Amino acid sequence: MRYFKIKEFDSPDLEGSGSSMDLKILYMLDDARKKYGKAIKINSGYRTRFHNAKVGGVESSSHLKGLAVDIACSKSLDRFKLIKILLEVGFNRLGIGNTFIHVDIDEDKSQNVIWTYKNK
Repeated sequence: MRYFKIKEFDSPDLEGSGSSMDLKILYMLDDARKKYGKAIKINSGYRTRFHNAKVGGVESSSHLKGLAVDIACSKSLDRFKLIKILLEVGFNRLGIGNTFIHVDIDEDKSQNVIWTYKNK
């Protein structure tokens, strides 16, 4: 990876857990960062079951498998540009919150979907 350090994907309660991230998603994110042209802040990458429960994540969260990332993003123009790029690099599962964009590559879940989060 050129633009990220693996520790950016750590669960806050387990140092080094970012190494549990799937390599495919990391390379897709790196490609997206290159195309975006500016820093991308990772809010959440890999999650332990404990941390996932603490933040209100669902039991089937793709974060638990190292297949999901939440990217900080609260400005409308940035959100538009970033979503366009994320789709271009191959993400087809996106969740849109007020302050973040969730992407995952979990093939066990519905594909080609975009959803929104209420009050998040």
